[in-house]
Amino acid sequence: MNRIHQRAYGKINIGLDVLGRRENGYHEVRMIMQTVDIYDDLEMERTAQPGIRIQTDHQALPAGRDNLIYKAAELLMRDKGIAEGVEITLTKRIPIAAGMAGGSADAAAVMRGLNRLFDMGYRTEELQKLGVRLGADIPYCIVGGTMLSEGIGEILSPLPAPPMCYLAVAKPDIDVSTKFVYENLHADSLTWHPDIDGMADAIRAGNLQGMTERMGNVLEMVTARFYPIIEEIKELMRREGAMNALMSGSGPTVFGVYTNQEQAKRAVWRIEREGLAKQVFAATFCNPI
Repeated sequence: MNRIHQRAYGKINIGLDVLGRRENGYHEVRMIMQTVDIYDDLEMERTAQPGIRIQTDHQALPAGRDNLIYKAAELLMRDKGIAEGVEITLTKRIPIAAGMAGGSADAAAVMRGLNRLFDMGYRTEELQKLGVRLGADIPYCIVGGTMLSEGIGEILSPLPAPPMCYLAVAKPDIDVSTKFVYENLHADSLTWHPDIDGMADAIRAGNLQGMTERMGNVLEMVTARFYPIIEEIKELMRREGAMNALMSGSGPTVFGVYTNQEQAKRAVWRIEREGLAKQVFAATFCNPI
């Protein structure tokens, strides 16, 4: 095998709670993660010339050692002593710096792809242990699907896929620093926490209403305070029939959950028409990996 293709699926947080901050600076979290059918494409090709070369259709992304894709490839190839090289071509669709783990998803796809391309022999659990060195979301992105995520995000417990529904997903034209959001959260003094256990039980029971009415993200308390457009988008989604709407991760992406596909598409149209976001998608949950 000289060439391989991988899809890197974005994620949303159906629920996100922060329990506290560890001494090493990482935060203790409890989240329900879900892949959605918004994805990047990655092509990986073996080359006789050593080294890692990255091509991307997005000018904002670095092509060298600062790229998480590069770091993921370097980690595996160094660990296995691969003398050949690889050329990686990325076609980007997942919004950047959006709370959808796009960079982590790309890195995870590279790890899955190189494992097969060079017949490295890593088991999934081994890839996850390596991946967490680069980012807390990478272990999840290696497997995707519906997961309860704990620890710093690396402790994963599978959940059944939620009932069929439709999504409107919107990333407003702002950039949010994850570091800034967590630094301004004051996790140890939070007085409200989303019902993550109740949400997980609702998903296990196939109860979409029970899941959506418990949706919550403590990071919204920071991000939405500094960027009111997040609440504007959520309110529009609800007016257009969303069962509920929520910010994903540290933001600024917002998603609304619908039982009616046409309502979800209309919400996308309205968000674009009112200029609240340029990167807007009609999507669904998916458990592809």
